[in-house]
Amino acid sequence: MNRHDNTQYLEPISLRLSALRISTILKLVCIATLVTSCVFMPRRPPHYPHLPPTQQPYRVGRHIYYPLPSPKGYSEVGYASWYGKGFQGRPTASGEPYNMYALTAAHKILPMGTHCLVENLENGKRTVVRINDRGPFKKNRIIDLSYSAARRLNMIGPGVAKVRVTALEEGYMKGGRPRFKRIPDFYKGRFFVQVGAFMKIKNARRLKNRLSRHYRVEIQRRWTPKGILFGVQVYGGRTYQGAKGLERLLERRGFTQAFVVAR
Repeated sequence: MNRHDNTQYLEPISLRLSALRISTILKLVCIATLVTSCVFMPRRPPHYPHLPPTQQPYRVGRHIYYPLPSPKGYSEVGYASWYGKGFQGRPTASGEPYNMYALTAAHKILPMGTHCLVENLENGKRTVVRINDRGPFKKNRIIDLSYSAARRLNMIGPGVAKVRVTALEEGYMKGGRPRFKRIPDFYKGRFFVQVGAFMKIKNARRLKNRLSRHYRVEIQRRWTPKGILFGVQVYGGRTYQGAKGLERLLERRGFTQAFVVAR
């Protein structure tokens, strides 16, 4: 039997094997599709009678979101977007109409009424917003700002900016209507500029003595895994802007790692 004859016998077997492989693959695809649809099929979010409507878990697409019981300690870095004229006057998730000129924002899980400090990490601008809506639901977005908030952060043109969101406080209900606590002015307080940190107290005292001829200087102790760290801090005044001015002055005088500390 020659080479040509062998091919004639082998070809049908090869075709049968290929058909078997295709059939097996199709069955596996069907099974995988069935399993996937069972696992990720949208479920009805649970309902908790003791929670107000705005704190109930909710579903968007195939995801269920669980609002945080409290904003305390919340801080996150990610990307912010904004929404404006096309949504003006429409009801938000909190029930109030959307106002593009108010300093508000949408967040997926922070309690309604939470006030947040939003810092644009690309240009240093910052503003405070109140959460009154849900969203954004696009990947890698952590907050959706109103038009006015986005304008304060100078991100209207780009549309998206990398930000840090820090929760400050939350609102509360009184007489069936939302009330909101007074927002503290984070630009006012007691500010210091840290110019150095040492593991040995004698080094911190040496720098303090050197600077005390011109400034009011304190040593702050801070616990670290390696032991106590002694920070040398120069008093910067009662305003953030004044402390930033001192920070720039100290940088020009050689303290290139100086930074503002608020108390």
